[in-house]
Amino acid sequence: MKAVTDDRGGTLIALDVERCPMVDFVNLVSGKWAIPILYRLMVAGRPTRFRELQRAVAPITQKELTRQLRLFEQRGLIRRFAYAEVPPRVEYEATELALSLRQTLDSLAEWMQTHGQKLQR
Repeated sequence: MKAVTDDRGGTLIALDVERCPMVDFVNLVSGKWAIPILYRLMVAGRPTRFRELQRAVAPITQKELTRQLRLFEQRGLIRRFAYAEVPPRVEYEATELALSLRQTLDSLAEWMQTHGQKLQR
């Protein structure tokens, strides 16, 4: 708890300053393309090539997909496999950590299918 004081030094209220875990989650999956990319890799259940992933979450740009994949790799949510071939081949796969989000994201997808039409746009 943290006491908040007014400008005269009087205590106004006491606040619980523990950080909300949803703030961290939103930061993890923030961005227009984060959840579609991660979810696509989860449901694929196998390593997925860059272009295949780009087509699946179109109309994402190559630059944005690359940026998001690098971020997920840094956070341990995906694995990147680069093969020394000509032309170069790169594949991405969801890690066990990412797959632990599957049930949560399935619930969100189901909610959207059920209630999406009711949302005011």
